[in-house]
Amino acid sequence: MADQPAFLSNDDPKIVAVCDALRDVMDPEIGISVIELGLVRDLDILTDKAEVEMIMTTPFCPYAPALLESVRKATEDTAGVPTTIEMGSEMWSTEMMEEGAGGDWGLF
Repeated sequence: MADQPAFLSNDDPKIVAVCDALRDVMDPEIGISVIELGLVRDLDILTDKAEVEMIMTTPFCPYAPALLESVRKATEDTAGVPTTIEMGSEMWSTEMMEEGAGGDWGLF
């Protein structure tokens, strides 16, 4: 899709490992990973911390706290550094999904 975050094309082994780990973090209502949905908008792994920017599919997502914590924990466990999550203000759209991910959901 057209609106993929830049970090997904980064070949840094830590970024790749965290992205792989985040593919196991599923949106509980939709059943698609946060990476496939395009919810993780930015990922930065520094020497002493990791920072993740993410959005939800809807502004009042009832699973937001659990989903944010799952992303934080998966990132922290994989990167081996304390991780913070920042909620982005961008509105989610289906264009943010990875190519082919919408077919599993019946969108395309």
